[in-house]
Amino acid sequence: HVQLVESGGGSVQAGGSLTLSCTYTYSRYCMGWFRQAPGKEREAVATYNIYGAQYGPNDAYADSMKDRVTISYRSNTKTLYLQMTGLKPEDTAMYYCVAGEPSTCRPDVSTSQFKYWGRGTQVTVS
Repeated sequence: HVQLVESGGGSVQAGGSLTLSCTYTYSRYCMGWFRQAPGKEREAVATYNIYGAQYGPNDAYADSMKDRVTISYRSNTKTLYLQMTGLKPEDTAMYYCVAGEPSTCRPDVSTSQFKYWGRGTQVTVS
């Protein structure tokens, strides 16, 4: 069955960078990253469509971190990445790797359309 395992979180100073990794057993056509800060709802960060253009853009970004993150994917190692730069204290959150088959692979679809979630990796920016 689908298992997602995140790694790469940690504590960084404002302006710093981190790259998160997500290894998985089986993929779904839409993979992505969400985050949840204390006391806030989960929100999308970025999605990646591994099947191709007919299901949506290859990569898409939510406004919250747009221009500061890059999502990428390597099929040979079954790994999804999230490169983050220019981190801010408000980026402090638990970051989750997700997989699913939403109607379209974009970060503005409902979280309920992503059936599979990892346990998360903590990112703390001070």
